[in-house]
Amino acid sequence: MVPPLVAGLGVSREIARGLGRRFGSMPFNRRRVDRAAERVSQAFPDLDAGSCRELVLRGYEHLAMLAVEIGAVPRMIRHGSWPRHVELGQMREALAGDLEGRAVVFITGHCGNWEIVGSSVATLGLPMHAVYRPLDLKPLDDWVRTTRGAAGIRLIDKFSAADVLPGLLERGGRVAFVADQNAGDRGLFVPFFGRLASTYKTVALLALQRRAWVVVSWARRLGWDSGGGGPARGASRTVGGDGLRYQVDVVDTFGPEDYEAQEDPVFYITARYRRGIEAMVRQAPEQYLWMHRIWKSRPVHERKDKPFPDRLRRRVSALPWMDDAAVSALVDRSDRDRAWLAANGVERLP
Repeated sequence: MVPPLVAGLGVSREIARGLGRRFGSMPFNRRRVDRAAERVSQAFPDLDAGSCRELVLRGYEHLAMLAVEIGAVPRMIRHGSWPRHVELGQMREALAGDLEGRAVVFITGHCGNWEIVGSSVATLGLPMHAVYRPLDLKPLDDWVRTTRGAAGIRLIDKFSAADVLPGLLERGGRVAFVADQNAGDRGLFVPFFGRLASTYKTVALLALQRRAWVVVSWARRLGWDSGGGGPARGASRTVGGDGLRYQVDVVDTFGPEDYEAQEDPVFYITARYRRGIEAMVRQAPEQYLWMHRIWKSRPVHERKDKPFPDRLRRRVSALPWMDDAAVSALVDRSDRDRAWLAANGVERLP
């Protein structure tokens, strides 16, 4: 890949986009792409097979462009220059008023550019702490820590987060998580595009313990047309010159008065921020990493071929945005997943 400082960001990004599509289209990648297209179909059942596959390939384009853009973020998102590259949507309102001086947990997903969110907030004079997994290659890990630190982001490795984060929030700090990863068999299973998805409950436990506000936010690349619920085949994919341009926006904001009144606050917080990540993906599905095995881990009742638990049904039904039809559809999807696991003698989805 041509370094952006040599060829220019626009040229490097276009080269990266082409390489990303080429990689996704390679014969050895066919099975992975087919499975990712099945995930797209679950999320957007009205799309035909060709459109689902196109979204996956655009996801590869997006990932390759991110590799170039993330390298350029430290020198472009700075005091005085960031307004040329970032538009603030509802983020400006979320950072002022009621949230000032309060403990805040920022949540984003692998949709858009998650690095832009923290950099933008920090550049506005609000230092951010972000939880991350240390990189195996120490020189690269040192570079990441140094560049993020220069932008006002202090990285906290996931292994020490439990000791550090409570104190930060107690002092009214701001902590950021990329929280859409599969949380394994012990995760909390909440709805995500009409299917149970294993989700980390650490965020909810931390927010509940410190009565923190939760802000679900993201940065969407501008100038890359999505065509609505899924890009029309052949639609324009112009990125636009050397300009790095994103819109940082808030999908949802909620606080203690919202979750403390719930029968199961931890389930509510986890399900609500998952719902916020789903809203991001619906707005820009071409900027999501569909190659991730979103629904890989399954709840114990599916793995043991048992009916949908009454307790879980009550928890899901208590979510204000889940009506009877949505609950029934979720239970039906779980029953089909359970049958598939039993028929194939496995405990995880591909």
